[in-house]
Amino acid sequence: MPNVPAELKYTKEHEWAKVEGDLVRIGITEYAQEQLGDVVFVELPQPGSKVAYMKNFGVVESVKAASDLYSPVGGEVVEANSDLESQPELVNKDPYGGGWLILVRPDDPSALNSLLDADAYSAFLDSLA
Repeated sequence: MPNVPAELKYTKEHEWAKVEGDLVRIGITEYAQEQLGDVVFVELPQPGSKVAYMKNFGVVESVKAASDLYSPVGGEVVEANSDLESQPELVNKDPYGGGWLILVRPDDPSALNSLLDADAYSAFLDSLA
């Protein structure tokens, strides 16, 4: 069973969101990176650009497939993980740490309330098995 940290919120598209003060850090789950296989390229938005709730904000490419990324919150991108330009494999090695994708200042932080908690996401993963 993949690691599902209790302090994060999740989408059914396998992104996670972590509240950090008035910002939200976003990445893909351990399950998602396992399904993708070895990540070879990550395309992320530039800081200052806008992302929309559950709309595409980038792409993760692996040796197997390319997968769209969906934002669990709408808002302004404050930072994109520039380490992924030279080390996309961080998404595989540390999906909840060094492999994070973007940091967003949400337009509506209450949107996070509609996301899955760890128990609900784990149950969702069980339903896929």
